[in-house]
Amino acid sequence: MSIFLSFKEIWRNRSRFLLFSLVIALITVLVLFIAGLAEGLANANREYLAKLDAELIVFQENVDLSTAASRLNRQTLLQVRRQPGVAEVGPVGLSNGKVVFMDGRETVDVSLVGIDPGYPGGASALTGNNLRSRRAYETVIDGDFARQSGIELGDMLTIITIQGTEEESYELEVIGISDGRQYFFQPSIFVPMQVWEKIRPQSNVGNNAEITYNIFAVQLEPGLDETSMAAAIQRNVDRVEVVDRVTAYEAAPGYAAQQSTLSTQRAFTLLIGVLVIGGFFQIQTLQKVPNIGMLKAIGASNRTIGIAVVMQIIIVTIIGVFLGSLGTFLLSLALPAGIPIVFSGVSALTAILSLLLIGPIGGLVSVRLALKVEPLMALGLSA
Repeated sequence: MSIFLSFKEIWRNRSRFLLFSLVIALITVLVLFIAGLAEGLANANREYLAKLDAELIVFQENVDLSTAASRLNRQTLLQVRRQPGVAEVGPVGLSNGKVVFMDGRETVDVSLVGIDPGYPGGASALTGNNLRSRRAYETVIDGDFARQSGIELGDMLTIITIQGTEEESYELEVIGISDGRQYFFQPSIFVPMQVWEKIRPQSNVGNNAEITYNIFAVQLEPGLDETSMAAAIQRNVDRVEVVDRVTAYEAAPGYAAQQSTLSTQRAFTLLIGVLVIGGFFQIQTLQKVPNIGMLKAIGASNRTIGIAVVMQIIIVTIIGVFLGSLGTFLLSLALPAGIPIVFSGVSALTAILSLLLIGPIGGLVSVRLALKVEPLMALGLSA
């Protein structure tokens, strides 16, 4: 009976309910895009560190876990390698450069990542080969960058960096393409450490000082606790700070503030949805008070009326969320590749479930209003 009443009223007033479902659909699009933007920005900020083939990351102490400010030398690298429980350590150098295309396309800012081939810190090639030589001018590049720019295996990549006060260009052969490995919103270009030291931006050209690294990627022996190992390395090696990958990328400049802002926006959007849905169904209930009074007068119970109202709210919400999800999917297909929006399964599902819940929550007031209707007063027969 309740389900019949719900569908009957929706069908008889389908234009009104469809219009409101479209309002819910727009709220759904907004919530999903905020969720996708939060995931995309977080991914662009953390992707390289999150996918690092290591359990721990070593920084210079007192740099607030800043990869750019951290400076580590070879002596420190050897000390970390000698620690009990450390399986392998890979030094990582991080800097910036530009990729120039010979066909006149706009240059692309990239992150130059220097690694020791065969050690942690690099990216495994999904197609092609991994870096093998310490001195060869070759590179493994970010897979997303390769797809967007049309770069293929065997192509020569022209990198421009600042050497002293002049721009210098270098040719790197693409021998491998990895998965997505953004570092601070820029695609990563992996090169051997000795090549990285030569092509990275430098203020003093021709300086033969010892190579300094930004971080160390540490692989542990199986079964060891990361927290206790981080504390042990930090205690036994001078002037270092050791953390896990999650702590490292969450300490990135702006990461926490960025995610907090987007989470607040999403929460306020859901709150607005609750208020909009609640207001609509409350007005709907007030308009049909005589009808509810008639149903109660001929024997309909409060349980039947309440279930009918709740079912009506759920049906309209489901239609709106479905239309909004479909619209979001279609819009995402038309977005330019450079926009940092990522619809991961977990974040999208969480957003959709939240949207499905706000309908019943927002409609609680209208359910209570329907249950309080007195048949005689609603029909104007009360003394």
